[in-house]
Amino acid sequence: MFEGEMAGLTAILKTGTVKVPRPIKVLDALGGGSLLVMEHLDMRYLSSHAAKLGEQLADLHLHNQKLGEALRTEAGTVGRGDGQAELPFVDQFGFDVVTCCGYLPQVNDWQKDWVEFYARQRIQPQIDMVEKGSGDREALQLWSALQLKIPSLFRDLEIVPALLHGDLWGGNVAEDSSGPIIFDPASFYGHSEYELAIAGMFGGFSSSFYSAYHGKIPKAPGFEKRLQLYQLFHYLNHWNHFGSGYRGTSLNIMRNLIK
Repeated sequence: MFEGEMAGLTAILKTGTVKVPRPIKVLDALGGGSLLVMEHLDMRYLSSHAAKLGEQLADLHLHNQKLGEALRTEAGTVGRGDGQAELPFVDQFGFDVVTCCGYLPQVNDWQKDWVEFYARQRIQPQIDMVEKGSGDREALQLWSALQLKIPSLFRDLEIVPALLHGDLWGGNVAEDSSGPIIFDPASFYGHSEYELAIAGMFGGFSSSFYSAYHGKIPKAPGFEKRLQLYQLFHYLNHWNHFGSGYRGTSLNIMRNLIK
């Protein structure tokens, strides 16, 4: 868990877009367990810098796309330099290490196709845990029907892998005198819209955050439906963490998306 968190913080730090606590080292704790040593930041609740967070989060999501555009420009330039970017351009979905959303590990095996990645490596493992935990037949039936529907939600959409925080709810953001801070990531390269799913749950963010974000990354057609699909992961994840109080919402999302 901590090695995944350290890798996520390091990757975000290297983009130079949004502030994170600088990770220092993962250590074995005395008596068992582990600990993650990070830079101390004097954080307070996010308030005055919400719009700035929206801008910087959009910059984070656009960072990999801009690396790709720069590579294509360089490829057509005679006598280009050999400068190496701190982060290489990533043309697949996934991550180099396992990361955790809550205490559950995420499958981050690299995939070329985002729809396949999301269905197989985000929703399917959660459904498998539901089946193992409760054998919920209705959940399995709804998921079987929804899988056939998912590709239609992405028709005519080109998705460039974006580095994501991965668990960006109100409890994982803060600010200091210099601006916004994000922490406790569950990072991977995915669809930028995925980030906004849990951001809209559990209290969500202010309208200034969304206005600033969508000023740089406008909503694409079908955004609201895909947002429900992405929230499905988080409700299933909460079901598997905290129990069947999240069952009803999970099933309702699947029913709505199948219509």
